[in-house]
Amino acid sequence: MNGVGNLPDPTPNDNPSIHDLVTTDLAQRKVFGLAKYGTPLQAGNGRNALQDAYEEVLDLACYLRQRIEEDRA
Repeated sequence: MNGVGNLPDPTPNDNPSIHDLVTTDLAQRKVFGLAKYGTPLQAGNGRNALQDAYEEVLDLACYLRQRIEEDRA
């Protein structure tokens, strides 16, 4: 795999729903954020959400590419 390719259609199985897993993760992140910052993530909080998101996406791209390289080994 070179990082880009065609993928087959998903195959149904008995694994948990990814949507359910993400919902749980979001709830846990909210608890973490409240403990760390003392406030939930809200619009108008003085931060640039676009800049924050862009920087997170750059980090994500690096982690994903790292995993692709590790899977080659």
